[in-house]
Amino acid sequence: MTLPNSAPTEGLGCLHLFFKANSQATAADFASVVDKFTSKDDCQSVTATILGHKADLSVMALARDLNELRELQSDLAKIGLDPVDSYVSITEVSEYAAGVPDEMKQARLYPNLPPEGMNSYCFYPMSKRRNPGQNWYETDFETRKELMMGHGKSGKEFRGRIVQLITGSTGLDEYEWGVTLFGKHPNDVKDAVYTMRFDEASAKYAEFGDFFVGTVGSAADVAVVAGMAE
Repeated sequence: MTLPNSAPTEGLGCLHLFFKANSQATAADFASVVDKFTSKDDCQSVTATILGHKADLSVMALARDLNELRELQSDLAKIGLDPVDSYVSITEVSEYAAGVPDEMKQARLYPNLPPEGMNSYCFYPMSKRRNPGQNWYETDFETRKELMMGHGKSGKEFRGRIVQLITGSTGLDEYEWGVTLFGKHPNDVKDAVYTMRFDEASAKYAEFGDFFVGTVGSAADVAVVAGMAE
């Protein structure tokens, strides 16, 4: 059965999948599924090992048609991996970045991942607070824009050390954005997140979900390191 095309009017669908390895799925199976997905037009993926008990490995997949993401999800389930978490979002250009050059807009809507030489990986979801006295959505646009400009200025301090992709998930998943960071070193990720938490946009208004941290690698290598049989 073929589903009708399911694509955003601009940007790419983004699916983060997190798994536990087991004795059923092999590294060859995993690599084959990922290769099948990335061989299609407008489909790309990032595979990474994950540190800690939350997951063993992850697949970050981007596609023009969301049905391609669903097929990848099904194919990974068929080889026997145990899913432990997921996140659905869409690449976007923030309303506060309307004036940036078109080249920058295109890079946010249609990124080319993973960035070369940046193998440290981090993903976390976040939302803006709606608490009394801390309600982002009761704040006027100009104030919000000023706060986000200050937030972005802090981020520019890490240019060359961090590449960040923020994807929108309001109405698509539990939080409002997904944040994916690629760094040259693990401490680059730590330093960036720590520094930016002092900005008022984060310190006063941000809520964070679970963090997943690891190392980017080829699908075959990631699978073996995660404990899957070769």
